[in-house]
Amino acid sequence: MHDLSAYGSWRNPYPIIIFFSRHTKKRTLSSNEAAMETFVARQPIFNHKKQIVAFELLFRNGMNNAMPEMDGDLASYQLIANSFMDIGMQTLTEGKKAFINFTENLLLQKIPLMLPSKNTVVEILETVHPTVEIIQACREMADKGYVLALDDFIYTPEWKELVEIAHIIKIDFMNTSPEEIKDFMILETKRKPIFLAEKVETYEQFAMAVSMGFSLFQGYFFCKPEILRGRQIQGQYLNLLQITAESAIPDMDFDRIEALIHRDVGIAYTLLRYINSAFFKRIREITSIRQALVLLGTDEIRRFIAIITLTKLCGNKPEALMKASCIRARFCERLGVATEKPGLSSQLFTLGMFSLLDAILDEPMDKILGQLSLSKDIERALLEKTGPLYPFLNLAEAYEKGSWDQVPKALAAINLSETLVPGLYLEACEWSRNLTAT
Repeated sequence: MHDLSAYGSWRNPYPIIIFFSRHTKKRTLSSNEAAMETFVARQPIFNHKKQIVAFELLFRNGMNNAMPEMDGDLASYQLIANSFMDIGMQTLTEGKKAFINFTENLLLQKIPLMLPSKNTVVEILETVHPTVEIIQACREMADKGYVLALDDFIYTPEWKELVEIAHIIKIDFMNTSPEEIKDFMILETKRKPIFLAEKVETYEQFAMAVSMGFSLFQGYFFCKPEILRGRQIQGQYLNLLQITAESAIPDMDFDRIEALIHRDVGIAYTLLRYINSAFFKRIREITSIRQALVLLGTDEIRRFIAIITLTKLCGNKPEALMKASCIRARFCERLGVATEKPGLSSQLFTLGMFSLLDAILDEPMDKILGQLSLSKDIERALLEKTGPLYPFLNLAEAYEKGSWDQVPKALAAINLSETLVPGLYLEACEWSRNLTAT
């Protein structure tokens, strides 16, 4: 049996991952069109320690057309495979397992066997009919080392044989009663499956799922405050947040940032150590904060401060929260650049990064912002979900969750072509991966 508790150690530098949507139509795509309009988002999957162990990939081939169905034509399959290799799956999966939905037709064609078994979790959709042919195909995949997962599982006798084959059973935690869940989890099977709770949206639900015996978890609980303790935000955190806000101003005030950095010995020391590292190959040692800021320049200052801020604030939080903050910051920033409106991108970087502050600090957003000096537009976007900046954050949130029905309206609000967005999102994922690996 596969040791699924060790997900975090399953890595491959070159995973090839392909996702097929459950709702499909046949359509011929040129290679340029396929690569340009490939929308792929990801949802993290956690273990009980809130560590990311895998990702489910959410795919859409443009906002106006559904994914073309595989019809067994090898040439068409190769075209789709190439388009996925073009968009950089290593960026999306970070070498971890990828949960991939397959239609009934694709299972019958045994398409998963063309993918690397050590990188692929084959999700069997609830719409699949567990026929003799399907069961035989799934048994062959399991025998060849593929991990099989039953999606949105609700037990009926016709699923008994697939339950015996499956390694993972995914249960919709939001829409399944505790009584039903308990019944599912005590099913007698030869192979003891691992249970995954999906649509876990709060820390209370996460704690309940853990207590019920789930081993894997999927949902956006990590983006919510865990407990409102009624405590004051520590002074060094406020100073750090204020430095981050200052670094986002288009005409960066070096005097102001220098003064803020001087208040925190730890930040000042880290900055000087960074600027004098072998990476920069300085002939003479830099000894002043002002020299360091001038030599770094505005873009590198923002990157450095982002690293320090998120590392300190997210020390006891799930890794996914830091990654989500980084991706939102960069994605919002790049969306702003694409609109070619001066001064917008720097504010959007801060907006994206600060959009999860309530979850990071476990405090209400209004209380946090009341202690910071941010622009009115950022405050309106975070508190009221209005103003000129909010549509960018709205698009980022819809995209990261794969809420494809909301993306067209969000795109229209910022007057941006959909063909630009997938590349910007992937670039943000890559930037985040490099940033958090520093």
